[in-house]
Amino acid sequence: MQSNAYGAPLAGGAFDLEGFLKKPQTILRCLSWLFAIVVFATITAEGYVNNSSEPEPTCMFNRRDSACSYGVGIGVLAFLACVAFLVLDAYFPQISNAKERKYIIIGDLGFSAAWTLLWFICFCVLAHQWSRTTSLAVPADAARAVVAFSFFSILTWALLSYLAYERYRQGLSDLNQQYADPAGDPAYPPAPYSTGNSGPTGYQQSPFSENQETPGEYQPPTY
Repeated sequence: MQSNAYGAPLAGGAFDLEGFLKKPQTILRCLSWLFAIVVFATITAEGYVNNSSEPEPTCMFNRRDSACSYGVGIGVLAFLACVAFLVLDAYFPQISNAKERKYIIIGDLGFSAAWTLLWFICFCVLAHQWSRTTSLAVPADAARAVVAFSFFSILTWALLSYLAYERYRQGLSDLNQQYADPAGDPAYPPAPYSTGNSGPTGYQQSPFSENQETPGEYQPPTY
């Protein structure tokens, strides 16, 4: 295990609750979790209104049930993901395998980037349908709250994507430093062997004398 691999210290230390709660990613996950609750809970509670021309309640966003269903689906999945990643963040320093840490960071980065895009689509769809809504029976405050917190979710998930990317880069940098070749490092002295004719201490002379006559050149036989 590498020390400080992917932004976390060595495994086995005590869990620091205060430090964990003060981390930017923890704050952003809690905000994303809260915004997701506002979106899907508001649509579920007040997003469907009764209309005299319709036998069943319809979506407050221009009667587009698909818009309400999309907002609820994105909000519920974001809520569950925030809970899961908060648990992983708390357990992350206890993971001793650098590869497992890498996979968690990559998953965090991919999911956060995907949900940034999905929240952006959700905001655009809801804002567009709300601008075309003309019914007076629609709870305007609830609809505006859903649109506003969809926009806020874009910001929090984008920041989570950025933090995950920075943790991924930091992890790669830490691993490269750990595996750097010490041969060119001036902190490591060269080998204490002399380059002259005399070998290192304890070296024994070759059994063949240097003054031994060298054999003559090869003479081909005469026929």
